[in-house]
Amino acid sequence: MFRQNTVENEIRCSGIGLHTGRKINLAIKPAEADEGIVFHRTDLTEDNKIRACHTSVCDTTLATTLGGVNGTRVATVEHLLSAFFGMGISNAIVEVDSFEIPIMDGSAYPFVGLLRGAGIREQTTPRKLLVIEHPVSVSDGEGEAMLLPAPQFEITYDIDFNHPAVRRQSFHMVFSSEMYADHISPARTFGFLKDVEYLQAKGLALGGSLKNAIVLDDEKVINKEGLRFPDEFVKHKVLDAIGDLFLLGMPIVGHFKAYKSGHKLNNLLLRELLAHEECWRITHYFNGVTVEDSGRARSRERHLDVAAAG
Repeated sequence: MFRQNTVENEIRCSGIGLHTGRKINLAIKPAEADEGIVFHRTDLTEDNKIRACHTSVCDTTLATTLGGVNGTRVATVEHLLSAFFGMGISNAIVEVDSFEIPIMDGSAYPFVGLLRGAGIREQTTPRKLLVIEHPVSVSDGEGEAMLLPAPQFEITYDIDFNHPAVRRQSFHMVFSSEMYADHISPARTFGFLKDVEYLQAKGLALGGSLKNAIVLDDEKVINKEGLRFPDEFVKHKVLDAIGDLFLLGMPIVGHFKAYKSGHKLNNLLLRELLAHEECWRITHYFNGVTVEDSGRARSRERHLDVAAAG
């Protein structure tokens, strides 16, 4: 938590793209301290690098999409980013030969396994933390997301779907890598059969299937294996939120609370947070001692670049 980390060894995998239904190749490589997470589109020769940052978010329809120079994009990044945060990875280069990250099994668990297999290398540079000092919230009239002061990173999430297999679900956790890996990362994305059929008729979500999502008809889950957790739906929303909040570029010391939130509100919350410098401070630990950044002005000057910091 207190030092930056990268992967010890390069790792490679391949999987199906949710939108294209085509095979996508992915590589995760070590990166220097303070580099953050950088996506590299290997299928393009120019303007092919995108830094993972809250200001890079250009679309939040169905997934989080990052945009770079001249319209370069990489979509469905939230599960991989969630795994990075869950396993404590601050810096990495992600090479991908498509405009989207492979969906894998619809969760972050395969990425957690890959990161564990690659090993995690601690770097000497301290990791900055953003401490919430006053509440910040956003709402779209139906959903709400907020950050509140707390001594650690906590998450409370509530969902409410008018479906007999979902209904209202709530989940609370004090974050730890162990809790994340075992109880959050395996939670799969979910969707409704009628929506999947509609999207595929429009040439979208061509890679979506029962192998990479929980699918519900009008009454029940139609996956033969059923759910991995009774509350898998809300746990996947927590998984997504962790990936979206990771775009801040540093861990949050505070309590994230959400009701019927999604990628759009999660990103708006980060933008609202950084627009109110009186609500936060940046700190880091060095040799066991808390070191504060000197001055609000300096923090404000740098806050748009925090994603480049561990």
